[in-house]
Amino acid sequence: MPHPLIDLASDVRAALDARAPVVALESTIITHGMPYPQNVETARDVEAVVRENGATPATVAVIGGRIRVGLPDEVLDWLGIATDVLKLSRADLPYAVAAKRHGSTTVAATMICAHLAGIRVFATGGIGGVHRGVEATLDISADLDELARTPVAVVCAGAKAILDLPRTLEYLETRGVPVVGYGTDRFPAFWSRDSGLTSPLRLDTPEAVAELVRTKEALGLGGGVLIANPVPQADEIPAAEIAGLIEAALAQADAAGVSGKAVTPFLLARILAVTGGRSLATNIALVKNNAELAARLAVALQITSTNSPPDHAAA
Repeated sequence: MPHPLIDLASDVRAALDARAPVVALESTIITHGMPYPQNVETARDVEAVVRENGATPATVAVIGGRIRVGLPDEVLDWLGIATDVLKLSRADLPYAVAAKRHGSTTVAATMICAHLAGIRVFATGGIGGVHRGVEATLDISADLDELARTPVAVVCAGAKAILDLPRTLEYLETRGVPVVGYGTDRFPAFWSRDSGLTSPLRLDTPEAVAELVRTKEALGLGGGVLIANPVPQADEIPAAEIAGLIEAALAQADAAGVSGKAVTPFLLARILAVTGGRSLATNIALVKNNAELAARLAVALQITSTNSPPDHAAA
């Protein structure tokens, strides 16, 4: 049935009606993850990569209280420079809709909206996770619980390297989320191909990942699948090189009293500055790489899925 709070772009609606592959994309990368104009350029490039690999892109945002799944160019342009845009996770999404605010969607919020729209695959940069010092702050990203409850396959470059990665993997295991290293036995860490941790699972083709997703659905287990796709080797910043920069940025955030949702944008901005823009180039490369794999996965899922009718929203 049509969802009363969602507006689907015409191409997204047509693809879902035709049971064609669709890939959801977040909008926080536009408003909080990258500087202008690279944010808008990257959003457009990522959409183009999805199309080139056989799927329809569906960038998600809340505009004036309406959940928009698929954004026209003029809205992307506006998001790139807008200042009064909330960063939305599960807790903030209903507020933004009810109060008719503007908001960009994080991993958790994008998963929720994608599922409501009937989209099974989502490409992002890196997921949130368990923050360092969690024993004092209890700061754990809502992304992890969303992966445990919402049946959307999430393609990422691992968890952000600024996090406590061993605890992040442990939390995902506790919550029953399959974590797949794509073509690797090592868990990637956003800018770096190897976090030093073993990936819990490994699969090497989109078809194999699609079969895992389909089987998990058939078993009625609920929740999503996390596909950790390493940044291309030519674009990575090795973990040993960036570790010291992360520690320095964390110390600066602590000294400045930065906490909660403000931590990640602060750290990314600091690391961008000290790497002279190199971290941004890596970020752009990994997002495009994830978009390509997500589109290939969405195509494979359409081939392996049953012929049951789609359940999605319409404008």
